[in-house]
Amino acid sequence: MSATEAVTYVLAQTPVPVTPDPGGQGEDFGKSSPVGLVLLVVFAIAVVFLIRSMTKHLKKVPVVFDEQKAAAAAPARVKRAEAEPAEEPEAGQGEAKPGKGEAS
Repeated sequence: MSATEAVTYVLAQTPVPVTPDPGGQGEDFGKSSPVGLVLLVVFAIAVVFLIRSMTKHLKKVPVVFDEQKAAAAAPARVKRAEAEPAEEPEAGQGEAKPGKGEAS
């Protein structure tokens, strides 16, 4: 057998694919595991609880925002905190913050 005959014989053979993978669609293509089903059910349950929670919170929101009604509905301690100015320490108590022109 000459070199030319050997080359012709090698080139005339049909190539054998190294991996018979038809484009990523192997034996397990389209199948899912039980873990996927469990995960899907857990997500569905989480969405149901989130929707319930959001509905409860949205029912508390008024249709029209009225500042006077909001002020009337505010707790008493919030009203007191807004009415009282912040107390400053007297000269003998605590450390006084230096004002303008005073050195620190």
